[in-house]
Amino acid sequence: MQLLRSVTTIAGLTAISRILGFARDILIASFLGAGPIADAFFVAFKFPNFFRRLFAEGAFNAAFIPLFARLYASEGLEKATRYAEQIMAVLLLALLLFVAFVEVTLPWLIYGLAPGFKETPERLQYAINFTRITFPYILFISLSACLGGILNSLGRFSSAAAAPILLNITMITALLSFNKNFETTGQGLVWAVMIAGIGQYLWLYYSSYVSGVRLKWVRPRVTPVVKKLLQTMIPGSISAGVVQINLFFDVMIASFLPTGAVSFLFFADRLNQLPLSLIGIAMSTVLLPLTAKHLQRGEMEAAIYTQNRALEYSMILTLPATIALMVLAHPIISVLFERNHFGAYEALETSKVLVAFASGLPAYILIKILSTVFFAKLDTRTPLKAALLSLAVNVVSNLILIVPLKHVGIALSTALAAWVNVIYLLRILSKENLLKFDARLKTRLPRIIFSTVLMGFAIKILDWSFKCYFCYGYKPISLIIVILLGGASYSGLALASKAFHLRDIAKYFTRKNFQS
Repeated sequence: MQLLRSVTTIAGLTAISRILGFARDILIASFLGAGPIADAFFVAFKFPNFFRRLFAEGAFNAAFIPLFARLYASEGLEKATRYAEQIMAVLLLALLLFVAFVEVTLPWLIYGLAPGFKETPERLQYAINFTRITFPYILFISLSACLGGILNSLGRFSSAAAAPILLNITMITALLSFNKNFETTGQGLVWAVMIAGIGQYLWLYYSSYVSGVRLKWVRPRVTPVVKKLLQTMIPGSISAGVVQINLFFDVMIASFLPTGAVSFLFFADRLNQLPLSLIGIAMSTVLLPLTAKHLQRGEMEAAIYTQNRALEYSMILTLPATIALMVLAHPIISVLFERNHFGAYEALETSKVLVAFASGLPAYILIKILSTVFFAKLDTRTPLKAALLSLAVNVVSNLILIVPLKHVGIALSTALAAWVNVIYLLRILSKENLLKFDARLKTRLPRIIFSTVLMGFAIKILDWSFKCYFCYGYKPISLIIVILLGGASYSGLALASKAFHLRDIAKYFTRKNFQS
Protein backbone atom coordinates (compact mmCIF):
# COMPACT_ATOMS: atom_id res chain seq x y z
CA MET A 1 0.00 0.00 0.00
CA GLN A 2 1.30 3.42 -0.90
CA LEU A 3 -1.36 5.48 0.83
CA LEU A 4 0.91 8.08 2.43
CA ARG A 5 3.24 8.32 -0.57
CA SER A 6 0.35 8.86 -3.00
CA VAL A 7 -1.37 11.33 -0.70
CA THR A 8 1.89 13.26 -0.33
CA THR A 9 2.28 13.47 -4.11
CA ILE A 10 -1.22 14.86 -4.53
CA ALA A 11 -0.84 17.18 -1.55
CA GLY A 12 2.46 18.55 -2.86
CA LEU A 13 1.03 19.41 -6.27
CA THR A 14 -2.13 20.74 -4.65
CA ALA A 15 0.01 22.94 -2.41
CA ILE A 16 1.67 24.47 -5.48
CA SER A 17 -1.75 25.06 -7.01
CA ARG A 18 -3.06 26.61 -3.79
CA ILE A 19 -0.05 28.90 -3.45
CA LEU A 20 -0.68 30.10 -6.98
CA GLY A 21 -4.37 30.33 -6.09
CA PHE A 22 -3.57 32.60 -3.17
CA ALA A 23 -1.41 34.74 -5.44
CA ARG A 24 -4.39 34.94 -7.79
CA ASP A 25 -6.78 35.86 -4.96
CA ILE A 26 -4.37 38.49 -3.64
CA LEU A 27 -4.36 40.09 -7.09
CA ILE A 28 -8.16 39.88 -7.34
CA ALA A 29 -8.52 41.52 -3.92
CA SER A 30 -6.02 44.20 -4.89
CA PHE A 31 -7.52 45.00 -8.31
CA LEU A 32 -11.23 44.44 -7.59
CA GLY A 33 -11.57 44.71 -3.79
CA ALA A 34 -14.99 43.55 -2.56
CA GLY A 35 -17.10 45.62 -4.94
CA PRO A 36 -19.86 44.84 -7.48
CA ILE A 37 -17.59 43.43 -10.18
CA ALA A 38 -15.83 41.20 -7.66
CA ASP A 39 -19.19 39.91 -6.41
CA ALA A 40 -20.35 39.34 -10.01
CA PHE A 41 -17.17 37.49 -10.93
CA PHE A 42 -17.39 35.20 -7.89
CA VAL A 43 -20.97 34.28 -8.83
CA ALA A 44 -19.88 33.63 -12.43
CA PHE A 45 -16.96 31.53 -11.20
CA LYS A 46 -19.08 29.55 -8.72
CA PHE A 47 -21.82 28.79 -11.26
CA PRO A 48 -19.90 26.35 -13.53
CA ASN A 49 -17.99 25.03 -10.53
CA PHE A 50 -21.31 24.12 -8.92
CA PHE A 51 -22.07 21.77 -11.79
CA ARG A 52 -18.45 20.60 -11.95
CA ARG A 53 -18.71 19.37 -8.37
CA LEU A 54 -22.18 18.00 -9.05
CA PHE A 55 -21.56 16.05 -12.27
CA ALA A 56 -17.78 15.70 -12.55
CA GLU A 57 -16.00 15.54 -9.21
CA GLY A 58 -19.10 14.63 -7.26
CA ALA A 59 -21.57 11.97 -8.32
CA PHE A 60 -19.88 11.08 -11.60
CA ASN A 61 -16.46 10.26 -10.18
CA ALA A 62 -18.02 8.58 -7.14
CA ALA A 63 -19.80 6.18 -9.52
CA PHE A 64 -17.27 6.01 -12.37
CA ILE A 65 -14.01 5.39 -10.47
CA PRO A 66 -15.14 2.30 -8.48
CA LEU A 67 -16.65 0.74 -11.62
CA PHE A 68 -13.56 1.51 -13.72
CA ALA A 69 -11.21 0.29 -10.94
CA ARG A 70 -13.15 -2.96 -10.54
CA LEU A 71 -13.22 -3.56 -14.30
CA TYR A 72 -9.51 -2.77 -14.57
CA ALA A 73 -8.69 -5.16 -11.69
CA SER A 74 -10.82 -8.01 -13.05
CA GLU A 75 -10.64 -7.73 -16.87
CA GLY A 76 -7.65 -5.53 -17.69
CA LEU A 77 -6.95 -2.07 -19.13
CA GLU A 78 -8.31 -2.69 -22.63
CA LYS A 79 -11.81 -3.58 -21.38
CA ALA A 80 -11.76 -0.71 -18.91
CA THR A 81 -10.74 1.72 -21.68
CA ARG A 82 -13.65 0.65 -23.90
CA TYR A 83 -15.96 1.25 -20.93
CA ALA A 84 -14.50 4.74 -20.44
CA GLU A 85 -15.06 5.57 -24.12
CA GLN A 86 -18.76 4.74 -23.87
CA ILE A 87 -19.13 6.83 -20.73
CA MET A 88 -17.27 9.85 -22.15
CA ALA A 89 -19.36 9.81 -25.35
CA VAL A 90 -22.63 9.95 -23.39
CA LEU A 91 -21.14 12.55 -21.03
CA LEU A 92 -20.12 14.82 -23.92
CA LEU A 93 -23.57 14.71 -25.54
CA ALA A 94 -25.31 15.43 -22.24
CA LEU A 95 -22.96 18.34 -21.50
CA LEU A 96 -23.43 19.94 -24.93
CA LEU A 97 -27.21 19.91 -24.51
CA PHE A 98 -26.94 21.18 -20.96
CA VAL A 99 -24.60 24.08 -21.83
CA ALA A 100 -26.96 25.16 -24.64
CA PHE A 101 -29.93 25.10 -22.26
CA VAL A 102 -28.13 27.14 -19.59
CA GLU A 103 -26.90 29.78 -22.05
CA VAL A 104 -30.50 30.36 -23.20
CA THR A 105 -32.02 30.52 -19.71
CA LEU A 106 -29.07 32.19 -17.96
CA PRO A 107 -30.74 35.49 -16.87
CA TRP A 108 -33.41 33.60 -14.94
CA LEU A 109 -30.88 31.18 -13.47
CA ILE A 110 -28.62 33.97 -12.22
CA TYR A 111 -31.60 35.75 -10.77
CA GLY A 112 -32.47 32.56 -8.92
CA LEU A 113 -28.91 32.11 -7.65
CA ALA A 114 -28.43 35.68 -6.45
CA PRO A 115 -31.89 37.28 -6.12
CA GLY A 116 -30.46 40.02 -3.93
CA PHE A 117 -28.57 41.34 -6.96
CA LYS A 118 -31.82 42.84 -8.28
CA GLU A 119 -31.28 45.69 -5.82
CA THR A 120 -28.07 46.55 -7.69
CA PRO A 121 -28.77 46.07 -11.43
CA GLU A 122 -25.12 46.69 -12.26
CA ARG A 123 -24.04 43.62 -10.28
CA LEU A 124 -26.80 41.54 -11.87
CA GLN A 125 -25.86 42.47 -15.44
CA TYR A 126 -22.17 41.87 -14.84
CA ALA A 127 -22.97 38.47 -13.32
CA ILE A 128 -25.03 37.48 -16.38
CA ASN A 129 -22.41 38.68 -18.87
CA PHE A 130 -19.54 37.03 -17.02
CA THR A 131 -21.36 33.71 -16.59
CA ARG A 132 -22.11 33.47 -20.32
CA ILE A 133 -18.35 33.26 -20.84
CA THR A 134 -17.43 31.03 -17.90
CA PHE A 135 -20.18 28.44 -18.13
CA PRO A 136 -18.84 26.41 -21.12
CA TYR A 137 -15.89 25.70 -18.81
CA ILE A 138 -18.08 22.92 -17.37
CA LEU A 139 -17.78 21.02 -20.67
CA PHE A 140 -13.99 20.75 -20.61
CA ILE A 141 -13.54 20.38 -16.87
CA SER A 142 -16.06 17.52 -16.69
CA LEU A 143 -14.25 15.61 -19.42
CA SER A 144 -11.01 16.40 -17.59
CA ALA A 145 -12.46 14.94 -14.39
CA CYS A 146 -13.26 11.72 -16.24
CA LEU A 147 -9.70 11.50 -17.54
CA GLY A 148 -8.39 12.26 -14.07
CA GLY A 149 -10.50 9.44 -12.65
CA ILE A 150 -8.99 7.02 -15.16
CA LEU A 151 -5.45 8.09 -14.25
CA ASN A 152 -6.19 7.84 -10.52
CA SER A 153 -7.52 4.31 -10.98
CA LEU A 154 -4.22 3.41 -12.65
CA GLY A 155 -2.34 4.79 -9.65
CA ARG A 156 -1.09 7.82 -11.62
CA PHE A 157 -2.18 10.68 -9.40
CA SER A 158 0.24 13.47 -10.34
CA SER A 159 -1.21 14.54 -13.71
CA ALA A 160 -4.73 15.18 -12.41
CA ALA A 161 -3.38 16.87 -9.27
CA ALA A 162 -1.26 19.20 -11.41
CA ALA A 163 -4.11 20.25 -13.74
CA PRO A 164 -5.49 23.06 -11.49
CA ILE A 165 -2.08 24.73 -11.66
CA LEU A 166 -2.91 25.63 -15.27
CA LEU A 167 -6.08 27.44 -14.16
CA ASN A 168 -4.26 29.59 -11.63
CA ILE A 169 -1.39 30.44 -13.97
CA THR A 170 -3.85 31.47 -16.69
CA MET A 171 -5.89 33.64 -14.31
CA ILE A 172 -2.77 35.30 -12.85
CA THR A 173 -1.57 36.08 -16.38
CA ALA A 174 -4.95 37.66 -17.17
CA LEU A 175 -4.90 39.75 -13.99
CA LEU A 176 -1.43 41.09 -14.72
CA SER A 177 -2.29 41.77 -18.37
CA PHE A 178 -5.79 43.28 -18.08
CA ASN A 179 -5.92 45.51 -15.00
CA LYS A 180 -6.58 48.97 -16.41
CA ASN A 181 -9.98 49.21 -14.73
CA PHE A 182 -12.50 47.07 -12.87
CA GLU A 183 -14.48 46.00 -15.96
CA THR A 184 -11.41 45.08 -18.04
CA THR A 185 -10.04 43.02 -15.16
CA GLY A 186 -13.33 41.15 -14.81
CA GLN A 187 -13.49 40.39 -18.53
CA GLY A 188 -9.91 39.13 -18.53
CA LEU A 189 -10.63 36.81 -15.61
CA VAL A 190 -13.69 35.15 -17.11
CA TRP A 191 -11.96 34.49 -20.44
CA ALA A 192 -8.99 33.06 -18.55
CA VAL A 193 -11.30 30.54 -16.87
CA MET A 194 -12.54 29.30 -20.25
CA ILE A 195 -9.05 29.09 -21.78
CA ALA A 196 -7.75 27.22 -18.74
CA GLY A 197 -10.51 24.62 -19.05
CA ILE A 198 -9.40 23.79 -22.59
CA GLY A 199 -5.77 23.60 -21.44
CA GLN A 200 -6.60 21.24 -18.58
CA TYR A 201 -8.48 18.88 -20.89
CA LEU A 202 -5.61 18.74 -23.42
CA TRP A 203 -3.08 18.12 -20.64
CA LEU A 204 -5.02 15.19 -19.15
CA TYR A 205 -5.81 13.68 -22.54
CA TYR A 206 -2.08 13.68 -23.32
CA SER A 207 -1.28 12.20 -19.87
CA SER A 208 -3.82 9.43 -20.43
CA TYR A 209 -2.38 8.69 -23.86
CA VAL A 210 1.20 8.30 -22.63
CA SER A 211 -0.10 6.11 -19.76
CA GLY A 212 -1.41 3.60 -22.29
CA VAL A 213 -5.06 4.69 -22.32
CA ARG A 214 -5.80 5.18 -26.02
CA LEU A 215 -9.28 6.68 -25.96
CA LYS A 216 -11.34 7.02 -29.13
CA TRP A 217 -14.50 9.03 -29.61
CA VAL A 218 -17.40 6.68 -30.24
CA ARG A 219 -21.07 7.19 -30.99
CA PRO A 220 -22.97 7.75 -27.73
CA ARG A 221 -25.17 4.76 -26.87
CA VAL A 222 -26.95 3.72 -23.68
CA THR A 223 -25.20 0.37 -23.19
CA PRO A 224 -25.54 -1.89 -20.10
CA VAL A 225 -22.40 -0.37 -18.54
CA VAL A 226 -23.79 3.13 -19.09
CA LYS A 227 -27.07 2.07 -17.46
CA LYS A 228 -25.13 0.65 -14.51
CA LEU A 229 -23.27 3.94 -14.11
CA LEU A 230 -26.50 5.95 -14.28
CA GLN A 231 -28.20 3.72 -11.71
CA THR A 232 -25.29 4.24 -9.33
CA MET A 233 -24.93 7.91 -10.20
CA ILE A 234 -28.52 9.09 -9.69
CA PRO A 235 -28.52 8.93 -5.86
CA GLY A 236 -24.99 10.34 -5.91
CA SER A 237 -26.11 13.20 -8.15
CA ILE A 238 -28.88 14.05 -5.73
CA SER A 239 -26.42 13.79 -2.84
CA ALA A 240 -23.85 16.01 -4.55
CA GLY A 241 -26.69 18.29 -5.60
CA VAL A 242 -27.77 18.67 -1.99
CA VAL A 243 -24.22 19.67 -1.03
CA GLN A 244 -24.15 22.22 -3.83
CA ILE A 245 -27.62 23.47 -2.90
CA ASN A 246 -26.10 24.19 0.50
CA LEU A 247 -23.48 26.36 -1.19
CA PHE A 248 -26.03 27.98 -3.50
CA PHE A 249 -28.28 28.72 -0.56
CA ASP A 250 -25.35 30.41 1.16
CA VAL A 251 -24.70 32.59 -1.90
CA MET A 252 -28.41 33.38 -2.24
CA ILE A 253 -28.64 34.49 1.40
CA ALA A 254 -25.40 36.48 1.09
CA SER A 255 -26.75 38.31 -1.97
CA PHE A 256 -29.35 39.99 0.29
CA LEU A 257 -26.62 41.32 2.57
CA PRO A 258 -24.72 44.55 1.85
CA THR A 259 -22.19 44.59 -0.99
CA GLY A 260 -19.08 42.66 -0.02
CA ALA A 261 -20.69 39.74 1.79
CA VAL A 262 -20.23 37.37 -1.16
CA SER A 263 -16.58 38.41 -1.40
CA PHE A 264 -15.97 37.96 2.36
CA LEU A 265 -17.31 34.42 2.09
CA PHE A 266 -15.24 33.68 -1.03
CA PHE A 267 -11.90 34.84 0.37
CA ALA A 268 -12.43 33.09 3.72
CA ASP A 269 -13.53 29.89 2.01
CA ARG A 270 -10.43 29.97 -0.18
CA LEU A 271 -8.23 29.81 2.91
CA ASN A 272 -10.41 27.16 4.51
CA GLN A 273 -10.18 25.10 1.31
CA LEU A 274 -6.37 24.89 1.55
CA PRO A 275 -6.16 22.18 4.24
CA LEU A 276 -9.32 20.58 2.82
CA SER A 277 -7.62 20.16 -0.55
CA LEU A 278 -4.22 19.21 0.81
CA ILE A 279 -5.60 16.64 3.24
CA GLY A 280 -9.23 15.70 2.63
CA ILE A 281 -9.45 15.71 -1.15
CA ALA A 282 -5.95 14.24 -1.54
CA MET A 283 -6.81 11.46 0.91
CA SER A 284 -10.19 10.62 -0.67
CA THR A 285 -8.68 10.70 -4.18
CA VAL A 286 -6.29 7.92 -3.21
CA LEU A 287 -8.75 6.05 -0.98
CA LEU A 288 -11.58 5.62 -3.50
CA PRO A 289 -9.84 3.42 -6.11
CA LEU A 290 -7.77 1.69 -3.41
CA THR A 291 -10.77 0.79 -1.24
CA ALA A 292 -12.76 -0.29 -4.31
CA LYS A 293 -9.98 -2.74 -5.23
CA HIS A 294 -9.81 -4.10 -1.65
CA LEU A 295 -13.57 -4.71 -1.61
CA GLN A 296 -13.53 -6.26 -5.10
CA ARG A 297 -10.94 -8.78 -3.84
CA GLY A 298 -12.76 -9.39 -0.54
CA GLU A 299 -9.92 -7.84 1.49
CA MET A 300 -12.05 -6.33 4.25
CA GLU A 301 -9.24 -6.20 6.82
CA ALA A 302 -7.05 -4.29 4.39
CA ALA A 303 -9.89 -1.85 3.68
CA ILE A 304 -10.44 -1.24 7.41
CA TYR A 305 -6.70 -0.78 7.99
CA THR A 306 -6.52 1.74 5.14
CA GLN A 307 -9.46 3.64 6.59
CA ASN A 308 -7.81 3.82 10.03
CA ARG A 309 -4.54 5.13 8.62
CA ALA A 310 -6.44 7.70 6.56
CA LEU A 311 -8.21 8.94 9.69
CA GLU A 312 -4.96 9.00 11.66
CA TYR A 313 -2.85 10.82 9.06
CA SER A 314 -5.59 13.32 8.28
CA MET A 315 -6.20 14.26 11.93
CA ILE A 316 -2.45 14.68 12.57
CA LEU A 317 -2.54 17.52 10.03
CA THR A 318 -6.13 18.75 10.22
CA LEU A 319 -6.49 19.51 13.93
CA PRO A 320 -3.45 21.83 14.21
CA ALA A 321 -4.43 23.51 10.92
CA THR A 322 -7.91 24.16 12.33
CA ILE A 323 -6.61 25.78 15.51
CA ALA A 324 -4.03 27.83 13.60
CA LEU A 325 -6.67 29.21 11.21
CA MET A 326 -8.98 30.13 14.07
CA VAL A 327 -6.34 31.79 16.27
CA LEU A 328 -4.47 33.56 13.46
CA ALA A 329 -7.44 34.35 11.18
CA HIS A 330 -7.06 38.13 11.25
CA PRO A 331 -3.25 38.29 10.79
CA ILE A 332 -3.46 35.78 7.92
CA ILE A 333 -6.25 37.64 6.10
CA SER A 334 -4.53 40.97 6.71
CA VAL A 335 -1.18 39.79 5.33
CA LEU A 336 -2.69 38.08 2.28
CA PHE A 337 -5.37 40.51 1.17
CA GLU A 338 -5.27 43.89 2.94
CA ARG A 339 -4.07 46.30 0.27
CA ASN A 340 -5.46 48.80 -2.26
CA HIS A 341 -9.24 48.22 -2.60
CA PHE A 342 -9.31 45.59 0.17
CA GLY A 343 -8.98 47.58 3.40
CA ALA A 344 -8.91 46.98 7.15
CA TYR A 345 -12.69 46.64 7.42
CA GLU A 346 -12.82 43.99 4.69
CA ALA A 347 -9.93 42.11 6.34
CA LEU A 348 -11.67 42.12 9.73
CA GLU A 349 -15.00 40.88 8.36
CA THR A 350 -13.33 38.18 6.26
CA SER A 351 -11.35 36.95 9.28
CA LYS A 352 -14.58 36.53 11.27
CA VAL A 353 -15.96 34.36 8.47
CA LEU A 354 -12.74 32.33 8.39
CA VAL A 355 -13.01 31.50 12.10
CA ALA A 356 -16.55 30.22 11.53
CA PHE A 357 -15.59 28.15 8.48
CA ALA A 358 -12.52 26.69 10.23
CA SER A 359 -14.65 25.39 13.10
CA GLY A 360 -16.02 22.84 10.65
CA LEU A 361 -12.73 21.96 8.94
CA PRO A 362 -12.24 18.56 10.65
CA ALA A 363 -15.82 17.68 9.72
CA TYR A 364 -15.33 18.56 6.05
CA ILE A 365 -12.29 16.27 5.89
CA LEU A 366 -13.95 13.43 7.81
CA ILE A 367 -16.87 13.53 5.36
CA LYS A 368 -14.44 13.01 2.47
CA ILE A 369 -12.88 9.98 4.16
CA LEU A 370 -16.01 8.37 5.58
CA SER A 371 -18.05 8.75 2.38
CA THR A 372 -15.35 6.96 0.40
CA VAL A 373 -16.27 3.63 2.00
CA PHE A 374 -19.86 3.90 0.78
CA PHE A 375 -18.86 5.00 -2.73
CA ALA A 376 -16.31 2.18 -3.00
CA LYS A 377 -19.04 -0.41 -2.38
CA LEU A 378 -21.35 1.42 -4.80
CA ASP A 379 -23.65 2.66 -2.04
CA THR A 380 -24.54 6.23 -2.98
CA ARG A 381 -27.79 6.31 -1.00
CA THR A 382 -26.25 6.66 2.46
CA PRO A 383 -24.21 9.78 1.56
CA LEU A 384 -27.44 11.12 0.01
CA LYS A 385 -29.33 10.73 3.30
CA ALA A 386 -26.46 12.39 5.18
CA ALA A 387 -26.42 15.27 2.70
CA LEU A 388 -30.19 15.79 2.96
CA LEU A 389 -29.93 15.94 6.75
CA SER A 390 -27.09 18.47 6.57
CA LEU A 391 -29.09 20.55 4.08
CA ALA A 392 -31.99 20.79 6.53
CA VAL A 393 -29.62 21.81 9.32
CA ASN A 394 -27.91 24.39 7.10
CA VAL A 395 -31.17 26.00 5.98
CA VAL A 396 -32.64 26.22 9.48
CA SER A 397 -29.44 27.49 11.11
CA ASN A 398 -28.93 30.02 8.30
CA LEU A 399 -32.37 31.48 8.88
CA ILE A 400 -31.68 31.66 12.63
CA LEU A 401 -28.12 33.03 12.50
CA ILE A 402 -28.30 35.38 9.48
CA VAL A 403 -29.97 38.19 11.44
CA PRO A 404 -27.61 38.45 14.44
CA LEU A 405 -24.38 37.33 12.70
CA LYS A 406 -24.96 38.24 9.02
CA HIS A 407 -22.27 36.70 6.75
CA VAL A 408 -20.56 35.04 9.74
CA GLY A 409 -23.81 33.19 10.44
CA ILE A 410 -23.72 31.73 6.92
CA ALA A 411 -20.27 30.24 7.50
CA LEU A 412 -21.17 28.98 10.96
CA SER A 413 -24.27 27.25 9.58
CA THR A 414 -22.13 25.47 6.99
CA ALA A 415 -19.78 24.20 9.71
CA LEU A 416 -22.65 23.02 11.90
CA ALA A 417 -24.26 21.15 9.00
CA ALA A 418 -20.95 19.41 8.25
CA TRP A 419 -20.66 18.09 11.82
CA VAL A 420 -24.21 16.71 11.63
CA ASN A 421 -23.23 14.96 8.39
CA VAL A 422 -20.21 13.36 10.09
CA ILE A 423 -22.24 12.11 13.06
CA TYR A 424 -24.76 10.46 10.72
CA LEU A 425 -22.04 8.76 8.63
CA LEU A 426 -20.26 7.48 11.74
CA ARG A 427 -23.51 6.03 13.04
CA ILE A 428 -24.25 4.16 9.81
CA LEU A 429 -20.68 2.90 9.41
CA SER A 430 -20.72 1.54 12.96
CA LYS A 431 -24.11 -0.07 12.41
CA GLU A 432 -22.86 -1.86 9.27
CA ASN A 433 -19.56 -2.91 10.93
CA LEU A 434 -17.61 -0.81 8.43
CA LEU A 435 -15.97 1.32 11.10
CA LYS A 436 -13.52 -0.37 13.46
CA PHE A 437 -11.00 1.85 15.19
CA ASP A 438 -7.81 -0.14 15.75
CA ALA A 439 -5.61 0.11 18.85
CA ARG A 440 -3.14 2.43 17.13
CA LEU A 441 -5.81 5.00 16.24
CA LYS A 442 -7.44 4.80 19.68
CA THR A 443 -4.07 5.44 21.33
CA ARG A 444 -2.83 8.20 19.05
CA LEU A 445 -5.96 10.29 18.48
CA PRO A 446 -6.20 11.58 22.12
CA ARG A 447 -2.50 12.45 21.96
CA ILE A 448 -3.02 14.37 18.72
CA ILE A 449 -5.85 16.35 20.36
CA PHE A 450 -3.73 17.02 23.46
CA SER A 451 -0.79 18.28 21.36
CA THR A 452 -3.12 20.45 19.29
CA VAL A 453 -4.69 22.13 22.34
CA LEU A 454 -1.28 22.99 23.80
CA MET A 455 -0.16 24.29 20.41
CA GLY A 456 -3.23 26.54 20.33
CA PHE A 457 -2.21 28.15 23.62
CA ALA A 458 1.35 28.55 22.33
CA ILE A 459 0.18 30.26 19.13
CA LYS A 460 -2.10 32.59 21.08
CA ILE A 461 0.80 33.65 23.34
CA LEU A 462 3.08 34.09 20.32
CA ASP A 463 0.40 36.09 18.51
CA TRP A 464 0.03 38.38 21.52
CA SER A 465 3.83 38.70 21.89
CA PHE A 466 4.28 39.70 18.24
CA LYS A 467 1.23 41.97 18.16
CA CYS A 468 3.34 45.13 18.12
CA TYR A 469 5.26 43.90 15.08
CA PHE A 470 2.00 43.26 13.25
CA CYS A 471 1.37 46.99 13.47
CA TYR A 472 4.64 48.35 12.07
CA GLY A 473 5.09 46.95 8.59
CA TYR A 474 6.52 43.60 9.65
CA LYS A 475 3.29 41.65 9.32
CA PRO A 476 4.48 38.98 6.87
CA ILE A 477 7.72 38.26 8.74
CA SER A 478 5.99 38.20 12.13
CA LEU A 479 3.24 35.92 10.85
CA ILE A 480 5.75 33.49 9.35
CA ILE A 481 7.70 33.39 12.63
CA VAL A 482 4.54 32.71 14.65
CA ILE A 483 3.44 29.94 12.27
CA LEU A 484 6.89 28.31 12.25
CA LEU A 485 7.19 28.43 16.04
CA GLY A 486 3.64 27.12 16.39
CA GLY A 487 4.39 24.28 13.99
CA ALA A 488 7.60 23.47 15.86
CA SER A 489 5.74 23.41 19.19
CA TYR A 490 3.13 21.02 17.78
CA SER A 491 5.74 18.72 16.28
CA GLY A 492 7.69 18.63 19.54
CA LEU A 493 4.58 17.98 21.62
CA ALA A 494 3.31 15.31 19.22
CA LEU A 495 6.64 13.49 19.21
CA ALA A 496 7.00 13.77 22.99
CA SER A 497 3.49 12.42 23.58
CA LYS A 498 3.99 9.77 20.86
CA ALA A 499 1.06 11.05 18.82
CA PHE A 500 3.27 10.01 15.93
CA HIS A 501 6.75 8.52 15.72
CA LEU A 502 9.87 9.34 13.76
CA ARG A 503 9.85 5.76 12.49
CA ASP A 504 6.58 6.53 10.67
CA ILE A 505 8.37 9.24 8.71
CA ALA A 506 11.39 6.97 8.17
CA LYS A 507 9.13 4.26 6.73
CA TYR A 508 7.81 6.70 4.18
CA PHE A 509 11.29 7.44 2.86
CA THR A 510 12.73 3.92 3.12
CA ARG A 511 9.87 1.58 2.17
CA LYS A 512 7.32 1.51 -0.59
CA ASN A 513 4.99 -0.75 1.39
CA PHE A 514 4.13 -0.01 4.98
CA GLN A 515 1.14 -1.85 6.27
CA SER A 516 2.30 -1.99 9.87
